Amino acid sequence: MKTRLTILGILAVFPAGGALADDACAAPMVDWQPRAAVAQMADDNGWTVRRIKIDDGCYEIDGRDSQGRAIEVTVHPTTLEVIQFEYEGDDD
Repeated sequence: MKTRLTILGILAVFPAGGALADDACAAPMVDWQPRAAVAQMADDNGWTVRRIKIDDGCYEIDGRDSQGRAIEVTVHPTTLEVIQFEYEGDDD
């Protein structure tokens, strides 16, 4: 019985459907820009792309900026708007 109550308590804190996930990029895949457009946007910004992946419904670019610093950039898949820009290893 105790286990059931614990599980129910956890489920009450974490709603179904992954509501804790970041929905900043919630968009139907049919509306997404192709990876080539993401790569071109990165090139236009002077970034060297090591990898483009999908994370939490967003594009994520791992690469280097024009000064050679490691970067991680989160990009909206339809607008290609930069949502988050981080220097790797930077805790700020």
